[in-house]
Amino acid sequence: MADQPRVILSGFADEAANHKTAIEQFAAFAAIGLEYYSLRFVDVGNGIKNVMQLTKSEITKLRHLEDEFGMNVASIGSPIGKVKLLDKKDGTKNRYVPFKKYLKSEVKKACELAHAFETKLIRGFSFYHPKGTDPREHINQAADQLGEIAELCHRSDLTFGLEVEANLIGQTGELLAELHRKVNHPAMVTIFDGGNLVSQGMSTDEVYQEYLAMKPSLGWMHIKDYRDPTLTGKTDHVEEEKLKNFVPADMGDSGHARILEDFKEVLPKLTRKLKRRGIPGVFLDLEPHLKGGGQFGGFSGPDGMGVALRGLRRVLDFVGIEYDIRGWDDVVASRGF
Repeated sequence: MADQPRVILSGFADEAANHKTAIEQFAAFAAIGLEYYSLRFVDVGNGIKNVMQLTKSEITKLRHLEDEFGMNVASIGSPIGKVKLLDKKDGTKNRYVPFKKYLKSEVKKACELAHAFETKLIRGFSFYHPKGTDPREHINQAADQLGEIAELCHRSDLTFGLEVEANLIGQTGELLAELHRKVNHPAMVTIFDGGNLVSQGMSTDEVYQEYLAMKPSLGWMHIKDYRDPTLTGKTDHVEEEKLKNFVPADMGDSGHARILEDFKEVLPKLTRKLKRRGIPGVFLDLEPHLKGGGQFGGFSGPDGMGVALRGLRRVLDFVGIEYDIRGWDDVVASRGF
């Protein structure tokens, strides 16, 4: 019998929590039926921190809370790669870190965190080129640096996912696919995000073409969508803090139904490929931003995350992709009597 196309549903749990506390995040995700989450911002009792700033005691406490709520980490939602490629002033607030130092400090820390939370995946980005320059001028340097990141992940038995996002060198599917071809490393895959493309002024058809460009390199997807009737074409630079038109996956201009209908055909093969690297399957990671989003995160609230999940499930049901949600058997298994 042929493998059935199936995905694992996950999400950035900090988006579901009004105060970003771990208990809020896990309670919201357990209530809507999710067992996996991507770890980005969290308050474990000492204020809101990015995952990269967590202490050993906070990691231990978070792991205990995961057990209590039946949660597992899908990926480390790190900001790796959201730094300047070159030490040049360009009018942005993006920071620059010498790459060798960056590799030994922050990239190494992300790998340590992945092991601490027992996940094989680290989400990252493709570096900021100087604002106003052509990203293609910087692809070779970015590919060299990403190759070193991929190799460090590989030596730690991890996989690095490169997300498509505005203002970075890999701001389009084509550019990200070119970076992937140049890096040519088994420990690096790409992450599709339709909302990040529509918000740059791309049409539904253009987003589909960007997906096709990324398709051979895909490892997983982020699910967010965008609809802004005032956008009339592609923009060179996106003011990320001003983005306010995010919508669920079944309401936006990304064309998720068409994309997932096509993605369905490669899911069984991709699942087998990822499992060989110790990854449980292909994640669809909800990052809806329904109540706002910016450069380093977003917010949907517990209600918004529920709306986003139901929207995604409608699309998956429509195209015939299977998935699991917590049900009665899971409740029985956790009762303890």
